[in-house]
Amino acid sequence: MDAGENEIRLEKPATALRRGWTTGACATAGTKAALTALLTGDFPDPVEITLPKGETPSFALARETITDNHAMAGIIKDAGDDPDVTHGALVMASVHRLPQGTGIVFKAGIGVGTVTKNGLPIPVGEAAINPVPRRMMTEVVTALCAKHGIAPDIEIEIAIENGAELALQTWNPRLGIIGGLSVLGTTGIVHPYSCAAWIHSIHRGIDVARAEGFPHVLGATGSSSEKTAQAFHGLSDLACLDMGDFAGGLLKYLRVHPVPRLTIAGGFAKMCKLAQGALDLHSGRSQVDMEWLAARAAELGADAALQKRIQLANTAMEALELTRDQGINLPTVIAARARAAALETLRGAPVAVDLMVTDRAGALLAHAE
Repeated sequence: MDAGENEIRLEKPATALRRGWTTGACATAGTKAALTALLTGDFPDPVEITLPKGETPSFALARETITDNHAMAGIIKDAGDDPDVTHGALVMASVHRLPQGTGIVFKAGIGVGTVTKNGLPIPVGEAAINPVPRRMMTEVVTALCAKHGIAPDIEIEIAIENGAELALQTWNPRLGIIGGLSVLGTTGIVHPYSCAAWIHSIHRGIDVARAEGFPHVLGATGSSSEKTAQAFHGLSDLACLDMGDFAGGLLKYLRVHPVPRLTIAGGFAKMCKLAQGALDLHSGRSQVDMEWLAARAAELGADAALQKRIQLANTAMEALELTRDQGINLPTVIAARARAAALETLRGAPVAVDLMVTDRAGALLAHAE
């Protein structure tokens, strides 16, 4: 699951926009408040958590209940000025102790979806709670249990009020996430999604790079691919442009305001879209064409049966796994075609381009130079 699953968004004016908090951050704060109450009898309100990049926001509780073996804390999600469908939703975390040795168990409550198809970062049958929110909640539970001298044998159930209805406005049903929303987030922070404002910030980043005389800039779709490409090329933070989904906004500005070298880095699915010619890589406005992907696999020797399986795949990542199993190196073709699409958009501007395809963890899958 990527950040697009709960996002079918609207355009907002390019004014000063206020950031907000992800569903995963709200769920983590609710988990910390509920477990603290279960262990001490008192709810911390507001409750403070530490996000993956070290920020420590506080969240006010909107709802709380407690019994001898169960506690629940609810938080209203504030997505800032981002028109996410989950803005204003009540995110509830319920906890209770499990038998010794059980460990930490995640459960989908009302309004949180369950994964029913392959190709997502959560296995089939599991609650649609993404890996980073799971890690954040696990860290909170582990720390609290250690503080109180007990083993972290805790069930965490996340629910979202009206989540099933809200999920119908997202890509979740098509992806096979049934029954509700996904609990998302990689940094805990929602950055306001205004196309004009975001693209403007990309342009300003290029302006800074040119003013500083940087010979090489990086545009990445997300933090994992950025980290990999930045380390690979030894680039400074100032050389990293927050491209996100706006490959077109980056490339078209560089066409007129060139920098000697550009690296584009991104996950397999988004680079498939670029390879197909899409310049806006957001899940609400472009999709991976599975027929096209099957044709690329056929060029590498995929038989008719594998091509059919790719055409029926739920996600690009599922298609990638199918080709891997048969020794077909699809990322190399995608990297080369995505680089060609970038060069075509640059229309001969004096910018050397290399393109890196990474997996969800940031591991390098292919590099086209």
